[in-house]
Amino acid sequence: ATGCGRTAKIEWESPVEREHPLVGKVWDVSANTTIWEATLNARLAGSRFVMLGERHDNPDHHALQAKLVRALVESGRHPAVGFEMLSTDDTAAVARYLARSPKDAAGLGDAVNWRRTGWPEWRFYQPIAQAALDAGLPIVATNLSKPATDAVRRNGLTGLGPAVTTQLHLVEPSPETRTAMPGEAREPHCDQVPDNMIAAMVDIQWARHARMAASLARGGQRDGGVLIAGAGHARRDRGVPVHLARQAPGASIASVAFVEVDPTAVKPGDYAARFASTALPFDYVWFTPKSDEADPCEKFKQSLESIGK
Repeated sequence: ATGCGRTAKIEWESPVEREHPLVGKVWDVSANTTIWEATLNARLAGSRFVMLGERHDNPDHHALQAKLVRALVESGRHPAVGFEMLSTDDTAAVARYLARSPKDAAGLGDAVNWRRTGWPEWRFYQPIAQAALDAGLPIVATNLSKPATDAVRRNGLTGLGPAVTTQLHLVEPSPETRTAMPGEAREPHCDQVPDNMIAAMVDIQWARHARMAASLARGGQRDGGVLIAGAGHARRDRGVPVHLARQAPGASIASVAFVEVDPTAVKPGDYAARFASTALPFDYVWFTPKSDEADPCEKFKQSLESIGK
């Protein structure tokens, strides 16, 4: 390792801003300092639940997630590995595939019709799943099912019904959270979301956080769990950890976000605004190069247009 708080040498796949001063550094938010990769590994090994928050289309984020899963195994941990990208509808397909091919992650994407989901290619996620299977870790489909998502879209959180609401330990988001979450709904969708859909999107996001927490707590009864998800789900203030604290009272939770650097932001604190927060809403932030120079909103607009064709 070179330089204070830098991680071991990494061959970055993302081409943009590799020479940025923050690239490769791990930031401990509460201590306001960089830490070594080995220190992060030790902290995560001591946490029952670990959130690994990504930007979905950055391959380096997935490589680092796989690296951290392997480090947990090397420390003697045996956590379940949950994926936001797999919803509870996929549970049976995952089980059928792993019964046939318990050590081969390559075919898992096809087993759940990954190409139809709109997530980045399965090859990005395959190394994480392979790290899990190599160690005999359970793979857990964590996200809200399509029928449940549709029910929330139509009828709000009450659409889940009393049994599921109880199972998820679901409570209404606080007024402050309701006020803050629309920004998170709008930002990744580049203000393309009509006002009349925002309330439903907040409910869906909240219910997804709760479902992921419940799935991870259940799947991780033996030795905790790791969640592979978008960075927004890993937030300590209103992401999955808030719900996980109700599912597994007293369990230690660590949240890591992988964050692409910005040429105009050279201090870690400069990135809090990206999350509409005064402080970074994670325990640790691992800075990486950018996957491309493209304007994410331009990419989103093009994807909308392609869906419309």
